[in-house]
Amino acid sequence: MVGQNILEHRRAGNWDFIAPTSTELDLTDFSATRRFMAEVRPDAVIHSAGRVGGIQANIAHPVDFLVTNVDLGRNVILAAREAGVGKLLNLASSCMYPRNAPNPLGEALVLQGELEPTNEGYALAKIFATRLCEYINRETPSVHYKTLIPCNLYGRHDKFSPEHSHLIPAIIHKVHQAKTQNLSEVEIWGDGTARREFMYAGDLADAVLRALDDFDHLPELINIGLGHDYSINEYYAAAAQVIGWQGQFVHDTTKPVGMKQKLVDIGRQRAWGWMPATALREGLEKAYRYYLQDNNA
Repeated sequence: MVGQNILEHRRAGNWDFIAPTSTELDLTDFSATRRFMAEVRPDAVIHSAGRVGGIQANIAHPVDFLVTNVDLGRNVILAAREAGVGKLLNLASSCMYPRNAPNPLGEALVLQGELEPTNEGYALAKIFATRLCEYINRETPSVHYKTLIPCNLYGRHDKFSPEHSHLIPAIIHKVHQAKTQNLSEVEIWGDGTARREFMYAGDLADAVLRALDDFDHLPELINIGLGHDYSINEYYAAAAQVIGWQGQFVHDTTKPVGMKQKLVDIGRQRAWGWMPATALREGLEKAYRYYLQDNNA
C-alpha cells in the first residue's frame, strides 16, 4: 500500500523510481537482493516492504510476521550498505512502542517496556530494522540510514479481506456488506472505546517524498502521524456516514482489541515542518472509492 501511494503521488515524477514487485525480486532472498542492489546502485533506498495484516492475521501467524519482516529488513538494509548506498529511509511502525507506555508515544520510548502481545512478532522485526539502521550510522558516519515511525495507515491499495485487513479497511468492508445485504447490525470487537490514530497513506507518501527532498534535516528517528486520535466507535460511525448505511452497532467484548490507545508524539515532526493534509472524512471517501473499484462493487 505505501509503495503504491508513493509511486502515484503527484511529486513522484521528480525521481526515477525503481520498484520491483515481489515476483520480480524476492527480498527474503539475500543473494538476489544483493545482486539487484549492486546492479542498480541507487542513490537512495526506501524500505517499505513488509508482511502486514490486522490483529487476526498477527495472532494467527506470529512466526511469519516475525521471520519474514526480519528477513526483509536485514536483506534490504545490509544489501544497501554493501552496495554503497548513502541514504536509506526505513519505514517502521508505531507497533514498536510498549503497550503500557504513556500517550502520546515519544521516539525515546522504543524498547522501554513490554510490547503488545497481539502483534509482538511484527513489532520485534520493526525494532530490529530500526536498530540496524542506527548501528550502521554509528559504524559508518558517511551514510545516513533514517527511520520514519508512521501511525496506523489506511487508503488506496489497502487490503480489505477480513483475514488480512487492518481496522479501517475491515470497517469499510463490514459496513459495505451490511449495506448491500440489508443487514440491520454490524459487530464491533470490544466496547469500541479503544483509541487509534489512522493516517491516510497518501499523506505518508507525501512525508516520504518530503524526506527525500530534505534528508539532511530529517531526524534519524521520527514519528509521522496526525497528533490526534479517534475511538473505534467513531471510526465505525464515520464510515457508516460515508457508505450510507443506517443500522446499529453491537459490541462483542470477548474479542481482543489490542492496546487501549496508540497515539504518537509528533513534536519532532512539527519541528521538521510537516503535517498531514487529509481529514478523516476525505480519506474514508477515497478509501471507499478504491474499495468499490477494487472489488467491482
